Amino acid sequence: MTMKNGQMNSTISPEAFCALYEQYKDDLYRYAVYRLGSREDAEDAVQDAVLDAWKQIGNLRSPEAFRSWIFRILYGCCGRKIKDLIREREKSEAVGGMQNTAVPPDPGETASTRMSLEKAFGLIDDQTREMVLLSVIGGMNSNEIAGMSGLAPGSVRSRLSRGLKVMREYLEQ
Repeated sequence: MTMKNGQMNSTISPEAFCALYEQYKDDLYRYAVYRLGSREDAEDAVQDAVLDAWKQIGNLRSPEAFRSWIFRILYGCCGRKIKDLIREREKSEAVGGMQNTAVPPDPGETASTRMSLEKAFGLIDDQTREMVLLSVIGGMNSNEIAGMSGLAPGSVRSRLSRGLKVMREYLEQ
């Protein structure tokens, strides 16, 4: 880290960047798969996020902030991918085609666990689902999620608590 023109500038070597990415790559991919519903789309989004992160590495304030910083970038890449998928689906439906949007199973999950998680996620609204993913998979706290969602941290904590409670009650049945 260096100071330049009174601003903090992060100077991270390619090796250090790769080491940081290596720590979080599985969580980034898992988050993208849950959010996008497709392994291929998740791979594309993570790749885009990593490339964007490398281009913006000078904006990283400290290596300790890398996890939340790269998840913010991935959040934006997934949002853009969703918009692209919606446009593609609308075009496809206009000509009579349909796309499969089911989330493929994670190799570490059993089929019944996967079905239960999908049903539990289906019980909460989209915004709360996004908060749960950012919290559980992204490891983000309510302040970080609030910064991304535009809600107050207390509102994020409340929604997370209610959403996780609904999911927990369903999964414990």
